[in-house]
Amino acid sequence: MEYFAHSTAVIDRGAYIGKNTRIWHFSHVSSKVRIGKKCNIGQSVFIDNNTTIGNYCKIQNNVNIYEGVVLEDFVFCGPSMTFTNVKIPRARYPRERGGCYYLKTLVKEGASIGAHVTIVCGVTIGKNALIGSGAVVTKDVPNHAIIVGNPGKQIGWACECGKRLYKTEDVFHCSDCEKKYKENTVGLEELK
Repeated sequence: MEYFAHSTAVIDRGAYIGKNTRIWHFSHVSSKVRIGKKCNIGQSVFIDNNTTIGNYCKIQNNVNIYEGVVLEDFVFCGPSMTFTNVKIPRARYPRERGGCYYLKTLVKEGASIGAHVTIVCGVTIGKNALIGSGAVVTKDVPNHAIIVGNPGKQIGWACECGKRLYKTEDVFHCSDCEKKYKENTVGLEELK
């Protein structure tokens, strides 16, 4: 094994786990899961079948990642946040696994999702987006957007480093790392 799993973690046969990933107490990784290298999976995390987790992701305690979720590299999932995969759940009318009811969710590289956030399925969270604690995300989030509230609303833009950006004329600036961005159809794009 090239990864670490605590003795109380359950790793189902068939799961792929990358080198130097750590999986902590009471977490469960299902069989049809792919986890990249150098990830940290906290305590009591559930990772369902048919999910993909990129490299260098940090998944804090009590997170649920259900079927159809894809996390790209460097994604942060805060404590007790959750993803959904069915928009109309009914106990009397169970949705078939892998059927048309399960909607895909994509979280792009570098996005951060705060504690106790709910991501309603079928959305894309843009690159380096920042979702504030307790938010409920019901629609696509642009690259570098800062989202808060229920339902989630955009209140600004975040740098790749996480600092809130300020605007002069039509350019967004970071006061910490001095990166600059310009707005486009999918959010912000760094100026090189």
